[in-house]
Amino acid sequence: MTETYPNPEQDAVAGATVLAFPNRAADTVGDDLDVPGWLNQPQPDNATAATVDKSAASKAALPVQAIRNARTTYRQAKTVLRWLLAHRATKFGARQAAFILAGVRIGLRRAWESRTTTTHQAQIRAAAAAGDHESALEWEARASKFRTERHARRMELLRLPLHIAAGIAHGIIAAVLVLSVIGIAMWWKTDHIGAVTTPFTATFNVLCAIGAFVKATWRPTLEALPVLATAAAWAAGRNARDLPAWLSAAEIGDGSTPQVVPDEGAILEALRNLNLGPMNKAFKAGWRPQWVSPTTRSGNGYHTQLRLPQGVTVEMIGTGKTKKVLAHNLLRAPIEVWPTEIAGKEGILDLWVADSGSLTAKVPPYPLIEDAGATVDYFDKRGVPVAISQRGEIVRAPLMAKNYMVGGIMGTGKSSFTRNLLCGAMQDPLVDIGVYVMAFNADYDLMQPRLSVLVKGDEDEQALAALNELRWLKDEVTRRGKLLEKYGETAVTRKLAMRDKRLRPLVRVFDECHELFEHKKHGEEAADLAIKVLKKARKCAMTLVFVTVSPTANSIPKDVTRNTSNRVAFAVGDHVANDGLLGTGKHKAGITATTLNPATDIGTALTIGFSPNAFELVRMFFISADDGNDQVTPLVTRAMKGLDKAGLAPGDTAEQVDGDQARDLLDDVAAAMGTEALVKSSVVISRLADAHPSEYEGWSQQRLGEELKQHGVIPRKTKDGTMHVDRRQVDAALADRAETTGEAAEDDSEDGEI
Repeated sequence: MTETYPNPEQDAVAGATVLAFPNRAADTVGDDLDVPGWLNQPQPDNATAATVDKSAASKAALPVQAIRNARTTYRQAKTVLRWLLAHRATKFGARQAAFILAGVRIGLRRAWESRTTTTHQAQIRAAAAAGDHESALEWEARASKFRTERHARRMELLRLPLHIAAGIAHGIIAAVLVLSVIGIAMWWKTDHIGAVTTPFTATFNVLCAIGAFVKATWRPTLEALPVLATAAAWAAGRNARDLPAWLSAAEIGDGSTPQVVPDEGAILEALRNLNLGPMNKAFKAGWRPQWVSPTTRSGNGYHTQLRLPQGVTVEMIGTGKTKKVLAHNLLRAPIEVWPTEIAGKEGILDLWVADSGSLTAKVPPYPLIEDAGATVDYFDKRGVPVAISQRGEIVRAPLMAKNYMVGGIMGTGKSSFTRNLLCGAMQDPLVDIGVYVMAFNADYDLMQPRLSVLVKGDEDEQALAALNELRWLKDEVTRRGKLLEKYGETAVTRKLAMRDKRLRPLVRVFDECHELFEHKKHGEEAADLAIKVLKKARKCAMTLVFVTVSPTANSIPKDVTRNTSNRVAFAVGDHVANDGLLGTGKHKAGITATTLNPATDIGTALTIGFSPNAFELVRMFFISADDGNDQVTPLVTRAMKGLDKAGLAPGDTAEQVDGDQARDLLDDVAAAMGTEALVKSSVVISRLADAHPSEYEGWSQQRLGEELKQHGVIPRKTKDGTMHVDRRQVDAALADRAETTGEAAEDDSEDGEI
């Protein structure tokens, strides 16, 4: 029988791999090999090839299917993992664990820093980077002192076991002696020798009780220590809020707006993604930033100072679309990010980033409304409250030696600022307030009882009235200068203003002042007068406030802006208006109100001159003037009461409070002494000066004695060695004078009858 086997060469052509079997001879059939007979049956060549092809294809498909199954399993596992990581419960648990780990890290870092000079070295590096070599040397000295003290502590620890052993031995000896003395005393008292051991027994029982208490509590205490340590670590980590980004996506605790701390890493990442060519070039070249001031908490935000690379200016970052991108990268609104350049620190980015949403929170009530007993002093450098800063602090507007330029688009809050300023200033009864509005509006009508003058209108008549006021102010500066020379003073003080009405502080508001400065007939003269008054009025207790809706080069003379100490810019339309209010170059330096939205940032303004900082972003207090909620009238009423109490009236700047009237010394002394029989001469002088400062300010006891001696009153020295005025002598002098006056009157009447 002839057997047919697959041919390897033919099957290779068919594309299949076939294992060749060895040829078998015909005489091998029926040998000892136990092979089924069907295997030895002849098969067609094509059927054999097809069977082998299917088997090989199946074997080749196994790795592909395995890869597909692995990929499917990976995608499913990845989806499940993402779902788990995004789930609130997972984040909550991971956040708590992260809090604990962060707390442990903080504790370890604090322990390390307290035992090493890490903090000192960091301060030395920061001082060296800032070029402050004096501070660097100071911190180096502190580090050396710390090392010396640390070595002394460690040496003391080595001796501590000996000290403890000696202390225990001394304590035992002292206790035995004391207990022995007590026992002997008890023996002597009770006449029983067994009483000697009573103190020792009682002490032993107390020690046993303490031991029992410790035995009962040490185990729970040890078990509670890990729990307490974990709770402490959790609290420290939660306060630090130093979490991974995927856990920090929501605000901790209340689920509100996301908060991202703008630390050094976040700021660098934000700068890296500004799409600025020079900045990108610097990063590619391996630029390493120099932090002049690391990120620190500053009010309701964070403050950082960073030296920029070459080719990158603050103007590139702090203006236009780039600032919006920077704010976006820091997850803030543009109004919450303020990159500026400080004068004298060119090339350094001064960055302040507010907490997200902090500049839209509700502004607290006006402080002078909340505190009905609050007083205001025009001469106080702190000034009157007008707004809240971006740091959440009260911003005060000083009055003495200050002038104001206020501007912005209509309806952005200019009236709120002037209302806050005037409602505060009028609480000082010495202040005389006048308002000139070059338009017909009712912003100041409720204040009219406290104003010395209120002019409203945009016609020539009102413009002339404002011009005449500026003319009078120019002459008033000269008059006040002469008065200061007369009194030997360099500037008006409160005491001087109380002494002479002619030196009462003046506050003058020129609202819509662009109408005055652009007036065809009076504008040029008004601008010239305003500049002259601003330059000379600083020490004369005169405060000028200019308010405008159109701060351009033509509407506001540049010298007016240059000579105003305090500037307030609400939302403006362009950099021309911004620099017209805040000063030339402010927009370029990043101090710009063009980023304020007139629709949403009502009452928010950029200010200069209110603090040592380059600028302050403030939100005005709101004093309602609506009929249903009139908060202005109560403030005006309170101011009028203070005015009446001081014996003054709006516009009352007559010659002097009491200096032009001849004073009667005896009457004044009698009033000063009251019902007291004997008063110190120094006290009498003090009371006279308080009541009539223009007459008695600066009097000495010698002068008082000489003046009283002319009326027959002689101050005498008492046992304590001080000079006193006797009320009986004053009354006698008054009686003698009355009698003499009466006799003279009778003589005059008799002469008249003849």
